[in-house]
Amino acid sequence: MTRIDSTTSTTSTHRAGPKEWAALAVLMLPVLMTSVDNTVLTFALPAMSVDLRPTGTQLLWIVDVYAIMLAGLLIAMGSIGDRFGRRRLLVIGSIGFGVASLLAAFSQSPEMLLVARVLQGVFGAMLMPSTLSLIRNVFHDARDRRIAIATWAAMFSGGAALGPVLGGWLLGHFWWGSVYFINAPIIIAFVPLALLLLPESRDPRPGPLDLPSIGLSLATMLPLVFAIKNVAEHGLTDLTLTAFAVGVIAAWALVRRLRTTPAPMIDLSLFGNRVFSGAILANLLSFMGFTGFLFLGAQLLQLVLGLSAMDAALVLLAGLAATVVAGFVAVRLLRVVSARVLVTASFAASAVGYAMTALTDVPTVTTIAVAFAIMGVGIGMAETLTNDIMLSNVPPTKAGAASAISETAYEIGAVLGTAVLGTVLTSTYRSHLTYNAVVQWGERDGSFETLGGTLEVAKYYPNMVGEGLVDSAKSAFDLGVQYTSAAAIVIALLAALVSWRTLKNA
Repeated sequence: MTRIDSTTSTTSTHRAGPKEWAALAVLMLPVLMTSVDNTVLTFALPAMSVDLRPTGTQLLWIVDVYAIMLAGLLIAMGSIGDRFGRRRLLVIGSIGFGVASLLAAFSQSPEMLLVARVLQGVFGAMLMPSTLSLIRNVFHDARDRRIAIATWAAMFSGGAALGPVLGGWLLGHFWWGSVYFINAPIIIAFVPLALLLLPESRDPRPGPLDLPSIGLSLATMLPLVFAIKNVAEHGLTDLTLTAFAVGVIAAWALVRRLRTTPAPMIDLSLFGNRVFSGAILANLLSFMGFTGFLFLGAQLLQLVLGLSAMDAALVLLAGLAATVVAGFVAVRLLRVVSARVLVTASFAASAVGYAMTALTDVPTVTTIAVAFAIMGVGIGMAETLTNDIMLSNVPPTKAGAASAISETAYEIGAVLGTAVLGTVLTSTYRSHLTYNAVVQWGERDGSFETLGGTLEVAKYYPNMVGEGLVDSAKSAFDLGVQYTSAAAIVIALLAALVSWRTLKNA
């Protein structure tokens, strides 16, 4: 197999055979596992809220911290993989990910689960950066490589939707921690197959490992996301402003270092390409809307409409199928429709999905299923096309860096989906929930910060008080859904405008 370098033609005569496609199937296993764990906890939130009693802020952090660690460490782990071997890092990461998953499954407190999610993020970051780079090494023909990239994008988006479905089935039969056992069969299958079918791959001329940049990337993300969450909890307090300041200063220091160091962890010159930057932003915003919808949709289906976890997961199956199919359809549509039009249309689809949720007086299973399916079409198209655009608009020698940036955009989008849209939902719910009668009964802990916790507490109060609390809670949550959907529509329409302006030459 010929090594790909900067002189490789885009029309290589070497077509992929059974061995290459088998290698792609193996590479999809870590992609599936990482993306599933982005959203698998979604349908376990109500049960976990009752069992562990997290505060509203803890709940958001438990959901978000996994993606935060991924986003902060992806590029760093990509750099480590370049030096020590991408296949080796995949294997080590998968084993560590399995151990962290067991810790999450048997967590006895919100703090223990939070630590487990952090570890999952660290080991998950070892898995993702190598996948697209290895695809470039395995698939030499441009046509085969485009199908492989579409498969990668479909697996990532589909895995994010599959997480709640698998989680819903497990929750229908076992306790909430069982959602983390999904990873066990994937890891058991992946390790031997990776050693057998994946070629080892390294950068022949890697620069030095930039530890200060790794630290600065984490020092940028963690304070900024914390500040976003803390605004909803306590407003513009001194702590919130300090966190914002720390994040901004760290971001400035990171950019300065990347511009001056001889071998930067991130090549900032890539962002000088307008099409590349536009694709990155579209990539991020599409996944932001996707995870935000899952966050509110799972709770809406279970806690407001009264569905079981499994039934609620089945409602999302149409959206799951739409996400996966749309990615492959987008590859064919590129023959007759420009990427600029398709990516812009994908954000319009996201806006329509949220509008159906916001404008429906009484949400039903049907309206939520249709809204998610429409959104799934948009997400599937956007994720496939933006990855193809990014890799097509950088030199072949920069493909690894572009892949790491792409995956980081995914994770930042996942963080913002729950940090921004989830915060709108949580803060609106908390500010419009009236439970004065309950306070008089002496209930002053954090049970009322989430809908799941409030409905559970309502069972222990006299009929009139409990019924009034349930009505108030559902009304406050419904208002939160409307506000969150309105915010998501604005974001989707702005993203459509940005895509139309930046992807003109895509």
